[in-house]
Amino acid sequence: MSVNQRRFPVKCPHSGQRAVAEVATVGEPGPSRPRSEAIPWHLVETETETESQTETEIQAETEIEIETAAGLARVTVREPAGEPACLLVLTHGAGGTPDSADVLAVAGAGLALGAVAALVTQPYVVRGARAPGSADKQDAAWAEIIAALRGRYPGVPLIQGGRSNGARVVCRTAHAVGARGVIALAFPLHPPGHPERSRAAELPPQPMPTLVLNGERDPFGIPEGGAGIRVIVLPGQTHALSKDPATIGGAAGEWIRGLLNRVA
Repeated sequence: MSVNQRRFPVKCPHSGQRAVAEVATVGEPGPSRPRSEAIPWHLVETETETESQTETEIQAETEIEIETAAGLARVTVREPAGEPACLLVLTHGAGGTPDSADVLAVAGAGLALGAVAALVTQPYVVRGARAPGSADKQDAAWAEIIAALRGRYPGVPLIQGGRSNGARVVCRTAHAVGARGVIALAFPLHPPGHPERSRAAELPPQPMPTLVLNGERDPFGIPEGGAGIRVIVLPGQTHALSKDPATIGGAAGEWIRGLLNRVA
């Protein structure tokens, strides 16, 4: 396995903290990427700032490419100042990218608590497909991505999260990859109009601390809570969870803080 990387300074517009951005490739070397393709903070921050995002000091931002059996995954890694409290790995829904308002809100909440926040674009999206295809292949690729990231940040607790289809992936793989907790954003309990086709069995078997954040008006349904599964229903929100990211970040931050206190 080879790693190619480049570093250059960026600046977080919220904290004013100077940071170092780095472009890296994990796996077989590929063509070099222009400096402009690294993702600076000002292109991915949401317009709504939470207190935790404002106070976060960013040490470095890194773009990594990880080769998996399903193809190349791209990961933007944001490191806090100081020793990491945990590794928080987040991903997108079907055909999306990890820069949606809800995913960024959770990433910001994690960073404020000292997490390394890794935003994963899965291989099927990188290669231009809109549908993830085989769940088994998707889960296997996810396990490879997690293994590569844990190799960079050994010895810290893993929390993984995702929205919609990505929520299904992180729930299905949580035990296999050794996660200490799961955050499921807009978990699609069933296809719209078909409650008989429930995906509740994909939720992590207990005891796996799990936070589910779903919109009140989500046509994909809302999972039930239970032992270890906390479900928060967001009033007026749809499956997109595009409104009020501050509330999403606040709920996620409270849950992450509690989990870290328990696993410390």
